[in-house]
Amino acid sequence: MGNNNTKKVLFVCIHNSARSQMAEKFLNELGNGRYKAESAGIEPGKLNPYVIAVMKEAGYDISHHATKSVFDFYEKGSLYDYVVTVCDTEAAEKCPMFPGKVARLHWGFPDPSSAQGSEEEKLQFARTVRDSIKIQIQEFIDADSKN
Repeated sequence: MGNNNTKKVLFVCIHNSARSQMAEKFLNELGNGRYKAESAGIEPGKLNPYVIAVMKEAGYDISHHATKSVFDFYEKGSLYDYVVTVCDTEAAEKCPMFPGKVARLHWGFPDPSSAQGSEEEKLQFARTVRDSIKIQIQEFIDADSKN
């Protein structure tokens, strides 16, 4: 669990197959132990193969990650400092309210599974989303460290 200053962050999207998985991995890797990130979906699906591929290109293996339900975390009474939705606003509104003093953030990223075209175009779309999420995570860490 780390020390008592470790902040718990839950990333939520629809299927827990792409955006929330990338955000979880980036925060755990880039946060230097200051964060314990988890991710979940409103309707868990299966990991997006393009996302697994582009994360591997960036040096991160998420192929062993399972998809999880946000409602399981809620029912267990998990507590978080931040709950961050990374899907569209309509889906974010379906996310349950977690108890306690939790900051709700919404970062909308396009869904890698919505990519059209060739294999290469789908990979390129996933890379763009990956890079946007990584930048957002770094900005979050930088801003949060000033608090």
